[in-house]
Amino acid sequence: MFSTPLLRAINLSIAVLILAVLGSVYQFAWRPLPQTSGRLDAPIQGRATIVRDAIGVPHITAASWQDAIFLQGYVTAQDRLWEMEAIRRLAAGQLAEIVGPRGVDSDEEARRLRLLRLADAQAKTMNPGDKAVLAAYARGVNYFIDTHRNNLPIEFTLLRFDPRPWEIRDSLLAALQMHRTLTTSWRSKLIKLHMLEHGDPAKLEFLFPSHSEAEPHAGSNAWAIPGARSATGKPILASDPHLEYSLPSTWYMVHLQAPDLDVTGVALPGLPGVIIGHNQRIGWGVTNLEFDVQDLYREQFDQKSGRYLFQGQLEQARLEREVIAVKGENPMEFGTWITRHGPIVLSDEGKSYSLRWTAADETRLDYPFLDIDRAQNWQEFTAALARFPGPPQNFVYADVDGNIGYQAAGHIPERKPECSAGVPADGTAGDCEWVGIVPFEQMPHFSNPASGAVISANQNLFPEDSPYPVHGNFAPPYRAKQIQARLGSKATWQPQEMLEIQKDVYSAFSDFLAHQIVAAWDANGHHEAALHDPVEILRAWNGQMEISSPAPMLITLTFDQLRKAIAEKASPGSGSFYNPAMAPVAVERLLREQPQDWFTDYNSLLLKCLTDAIAEGVQTQGSKISRWDYGRFNTLRIPNLVAGSLPLVGKYLGIGPVPMSGSPTTVKQMARTVGPPLGPSMRMIVDFSNLDRSLQNITVGESGQPLSFHYKDQWDAYYIGHSFPMQFQTVEAVHTLTVEPK
Repeated sequence: MFSTPLLRAINLSIAVLILAVLGSVYQFAWRPLPQTSGRLDAPIQGRATIVRDAIGVPHITAASWQDAIFLQGYVTAQDRLWEMEAIRRLAAGQLAEIVGPRGVDSDEEARRLRLLRLADAQAKTMNPGDKAVLAAYARGVNYFIDTHRNNLPIEFTLLRFDPRPWEIRDSLLAALQMHRTLTTSWRSKLIKLHMLEHGDPAKLEFLFPSHSEAEPHAGSNAWAIPGARSATGKPILASDPHLEYSLPSTWYMVHLQAPDLDVTGVALPGLPGVIIGHNQRIGWGVTNLEFDVQDLYREQFDQKSGRYLFQGQLEQARLEREVIAVKGENPMEFGTWITRHGPIVLSDEGKSYSLRWTAADETRLDYPFLDIDRAQNWQEFTAALARFPGPPQNFVYADVDGNIGYQAAGHIPERKPECSAGVPADGTAGDCEWVGIVPFEQMPHFSNPASGAVISANQNLFPEDSPYPVHGNFAPPYRAKQIQARLGSKATWQPQEMLEIQKDVYSAFSDFLAHQIVAAWDANGHHEAALHDPVEILRAWNGQMEISSPAPMLITLTFDQLRKAIAEKASPGSGSFYNPAMAPVAVERLLREQPQDWFTDYNSLLLKCLTDAIAEGVQTQGSKISRWDYGRFNTLRIPNLVAGSLPLVGKYLGIGPVPMSGSPTTVKQMARTVGPPLGPSMRMIVDFSNLDRSLQNITVGESGQPLSFHYKDQWDAYYIGHSFPMQFQTVEAVHTLTVEPK
C-alpha cells in the first residue's frame, strides 16, 4: 500500500499536471477566441456595430462601405486567420516554409503555375476602385493581426511562426487558388493523350463526350422559380455549390450593411464582399461553368538552352528562378522556362508541355463583387458580371419584382474548331493559338424563360449551334434532370421545401444500370446461382443512394468494374485512369446502343462486372450481401490538418468517419475524388416574399478555432439536411460589439 505522504505527492503531481494542461488550453486555445462583446476601438470613419447571432454570423453595420469591408476583414481574421494564412501559402507555394518537406510538391506546382507572380502583377494593374475594396479588407485583417500578435490561433503556436501582414496580393492569391481549384483540367488532357497513344481513337472519342442528349436547356446546383410556381407568389432561389469538404468550411457567412450596401450571404475567407447571397432587391446562386480554360502545348523544347520551335523559327524562353524555403532543410531551387504559351509545367519522356490558362492571361484583374452586392435589378447585375474574369461560373438570379434569369460569366477562350479535342495541342505548328476571349454578350444567358424555371447543375448550357467551339468537363445531365422533375412534380412550392430537393439522392443513372443488370440476368436464364440474391436486391431497389442499404454499394462497385472494362476495350492498360465526369453518360449510351464493335455479348459483360463487384465487396463487408451498408462504404472524414495532429485530443477535432448518402449523379452529390471528397459546401434558399424566412447553412461552422462554440455547431443540421434562418431585416443579437473610431 502507498503511504499517505506518497499519495499526497501523487495527487499533488496530478493536480499540477491538470492545472498545467488547463493553463496551456487557456493560453493557446481559449484566449485566442474572438472578442464578440463590449467595445473595440479601430481606425474607421464612424461608429459601427458587429452583432453575432446564434450561429456566430457577424452582422456588420457601418457608416460607409469602406468601414464595412474593413470590419469584414477584421471579423474574418478573428474566426479564420489560420485558414487565410494556409490559402495564401498554398497558392504562393510557401507551405514548405512552415510544414517542412511534405509541402514541397505542392509548392513546386504552385510556383510552376506562377500564382505568386501573377498576383504581384495583377495587384499593380488593378483599377483604383477594385483595388480600394481589397485594400480596405487588408487593413481590417492587419488591424486584427497587429492587435493580436501574442494571441493568435493555436495553429500558429503549433507551427511556431507569426503571420506577415495581409496584402492586396494575398486576396488575389485566394482568388487564384479558387480559380485553380475550379478550372484545373490539364492533367486530364494527359490521361486522354495516354489513352489515345494506346487505343482506338473512335472509341475514345465516344468515351469523352462534351455534350449529352436531353439536357434541360432552361437551366454545384442552383435554380430559381417565378412567383407563379411559388406558394408565396414571389420567386424562390436555391443554391448549393459543390466543393471539396474542408475544416473549417470553405465559406464564411456574413452580413454587410452601410448607407449604400445591404447584403448577406457567404464570402470566401481572404476575399471581400459577398460571393453568393442576396440584398434587399435581388439574390443569386452560383455553379461552376466547367468550360475548359486551360490548354497544354507540346513543345519542341531544349531544356538546356530554353529554345523552342514555333512556326519554323527558334524562339527563346524566359527562365524564372525559384527558391522554396523548407523548414528544417536547405532551400530547394529550380527554374521554370516560360514560353509564348506559358510555363513548361511538365517534361516527360523527352516531351515538354507548356500551359496556357485564362487566369494567367489577365493583365488587369477586375473584382466586381461589391458592384454585384449592390445591384438592384437584372440590368445592374449583368453589367457587374460583365467585369467578372473568372473562374467561369453560372449565375442564377431572382428578384423581388418577380424576375428570374441565368447568365454565364467569366473569361473563356475562343478556339479554332479543330483545336478542341481535349488533348495537348502541337505548340510548334502554331495552328491552335487562341483566337481570343468569347465576348460577354455571346455567353449563354436568358431571363424569365417560358419553361418557368432556371436550373444549373454544372451541365453544358451552351446551345448545340453555338458559334464557338465548346469543350469542358461538364457534369452529366442527371442532377439537372432530377431537379427539373422534382420541380415539375407539383404546381407550387413553399421556399423551405427546396431543402427536400437539395437533399434528393435518387440516381437516374444508377437506377438505369440496375435495370440493365436485372434484364441481363433474366435474359441469360439464371444460370449463375451466386448472382440470384444480388440481382433480386437490385430488382427491388428504387434508385435511392441511401445509407443502410446494400443496393447502392452493389451498383457503385458494378459501375466501377464496368467503367474499367469499357476503358480497357478502348485503350488496353488504361482502365484505372478513365473516370471523367461524363463517364456515366458514355456508359449509358453504350448500353443503350450496344454497338457490336465494342462487345459481342453485353449481358455477359454486365454479369461479369456484377460478379467482380461482389468479390470486391465481400472483402470489406462480408459474404452476406443483404447486410452490406452503403453508408459504411461511402464514408466521409474531414480532418483538422494541423490541430488534428495533437495527441489524445486531435482525433476529436475533425469530423467522421460518418456514413454519407448520395453519389456523383445525385442532386445531393457525394463524389470521391483524388483529394478530399466533394459535396454540398453550402445550402441557401431565398424567399423573396419575406427575406427573413430565407435559409442558409454551411458545412461545419463559422469559426476555425477548435474551442469556439461555432467550430462545429452547424454540422449536425447540415448532416440531416436542416438549415438556419438567414437573418437580415431582423437580427436576433446574441453578442454585440460596438466599434468606435480612433
